[in-house]
Amino acid sequence: MPSNRQGPAKPWILIAVIAVQALCAAVFLGDMFADLSGMEAGEAAQGEGPHAYVEGLAAVALLAAIVIEVRILMWLLRRKAHLEDSLSSAQAAVQDVIDAEFANWGLTPAELDVANFLVKGLPTAEIAAMRGSAEGTVKAQLNAIYRKSGTSNRAELMSLLIDTMMGQRQTEPAADTAARSA
Repeated sequence: MPSNRQGPAKPWILIAVIAVQALCAAVFLGDMFADLSGMEAGEAAQGEGPHAYVEGLAAVALLAAIVIEVRILMWLLRRKAHLEDSLSSAQAAVQDVIDAEFANWGLTPAELDVANFLVKGLPTAEIAAMRGSAEGTVKAQLNAIYRKSGTSNRAELMSLLIDTMMGQRQTEPAADTAARSA
C-alpha cells in the first residue's frame, strides 16, 4: 500500500501545459504564414515582415520548449517508475531481514504475529484488540519476544532490527546469544 505524501501524481497538468503551448505555437505559425502569404500577394502593410518573423521565432521557441518539456516529462515518468520498483525491492528486502531475524529468534506463530505488529509501531492495546486477546497475553508475548531477541524493550528491539538491516550486526542464533550472556 504505497503512500503518496505529496498528493496525486500530476503528469496531466504538465501535459495540459504542453498542449496549450502547442496550440499557441500553431496560432503563431498560422499567423506568420498568413502574414507572409499576404506579403507575397502584395497585400501586406508596411512593417508586417518583421512582425511575421518575430511570430515565427516565437513559434520555433515554443516548439523547442515543447520538445524539451516532453523529453523531461518522459524522463521523470521513467525515473518515477524506477524509484517505485526500487522502493518495492527495498521493502521486500527489509521484510526478508525482519523475517530472518524472527526465525533466528525462534518465535512462535503468536509471537511472530505480535512482533510484526510491534515493528509496525502498534501499541499493546491495539495489538491485543487486533488479535482478539487480552493485553496481559500480548504483554507476556512481548516479554517472550524481548527475551528471545536479547532485548528488554521496544526501542532496543527496533534498534537491533535496524542495526541488522544496516549490516552493522551479524545475525546469530538466539541460543548463541544466550550462551554468551550466561
